[in-house]
Amino acid sequence: MDFFFPEDNLQRATPAETHITSLSAEPYPDGERVHVNMEITPFQTRPTIEVTLTDSNGDEVATASIVEPMTWKLEFTLHLRGANASPFKIEAKLFYPDGPQAEPVTHTFEVVSPN
Repeated sequence: MDFFFPEDNLQRATPAETHITSLSAEPYPDGERVHVNMEITPFQTRPTIEVTLTDSNGDEVATASIVEPMTWKLEFTLHLRGANASPFKIEAKLFYPDGPQAEPVTHTFEVVSPN
């Protein structure tokens, strides 16, 4: 089932043309959470997105799976687990289970401890 607003007249991309157009991460002041913004091309078929957050040692500190998002502008919060070392790297992979996969997009950022 597809759901789009009737006033929406955007050109939607095919699965092969769908990709992540922007990815950013902004730490919250408490140093324990990260606000993530992501935009993808408007799509005809809803994709799946896997997001992984790693610390400077390459250890995974947070993950998220977004299955068939309703919109192409996404905002969500990731919680940092355990003792972590900056800089952090967030990587997002967009794919279709039975179809094409776009190149992963990464963003690196620092988290300053509130101490």
